[in-house]
Amino acid sequence: MTLLVNSPSSVRSSETAAAPAGWAFDAVIFDMDGVITDTASVHSRAWKHMFDEHLARRAQQHGTPFRAFSHERDYRTYVDGKPRYQGVAAFLAARGIALPWGHPADPAGAETVCGLGNRKNVLFNEIIGNDGVRVYDSSLRLIRALLGRGLQVGLATSSRNSALILGRTPAAAFFGTIVDGLVSERLGLKGKPAPDIFTTASANLGVPCARAVVVEDAVSGVQAGAAGGFGLVVGIAREGNAEELRENGADMVVHDLAEVSMEEINRRIRLKGAAA
Repeated sequence: MTLLVNSPSSVRSSETAAAPAGWAFDAVIFDMDGVITDTASVHSRAWKHMFDEHLARRAQQHGTPFRAFSHERDYRTYVDGKPRYQGVAAFLAARGIALPWGHPADPAGAETVCGLGNRKNVLFNEIIGNDGVRVYDSSLRLIRALLGRGLQVGLATSSRNSALILGRTPAAAFFGTIVDGLVSERLGLKGKPAPDIFTTASANLGVPCARAVVVEDAVSGVQAGAAGGFGLVVGIAREGNAEELRENGADMVVHDLAEVSMEEINRRIRLKGAAA
């Protein structure tokens, strides 16, 4: 039931070494937006466009002041890392706006939680269609290094657009399992900060959570990794939010995965285990 792409073995050469003996982890599970792809900024643009449209309509209808959607105040706090409709509901609740939930089939822009979420998705797809997808080269280098040493790699994301996004990158063939928003819907998985998508990805790889690493850039994502009992939670502070990631469950925080090596991951896991 999980969306599977080519297994890691399909991207390894016949000369690939086995996983290092005695290492403290067997798999690394990556988030997508902001970790593998520079699409977190695209999501933020699409959310802002959609919510500003909605807020401007409400302001005109009710004769109230218009207060725009903010990346720093609103996207990071209420939306980042969460499933689409949960993000809509969380932001609306913060503004004291009550809308019916609606249905995923609602037309884009309908005055329901699902309708607004669908409008955001249309805008997101338009931006991706026009601008393409940028991949973080440092993330791909780490993934190739992991696969080259016989370690497993998975992807866990709230996005329902993983196939669209990964299909525009060289990363699609790297993951032994992908648990995305569509898989979550089919399996009834809870969104971040619940650990469900990460624990499911780990189970699909046949690796206990304690022997797997989570790599995330969102606060809700490091919270999910911490809640799932993973061997290590790596936070990527692309927003200058290193302390916030640490406070919410990241065991190790970097600004980019160029700062991370397999050996350092292994060392951190052992230190964490010794301190437990």
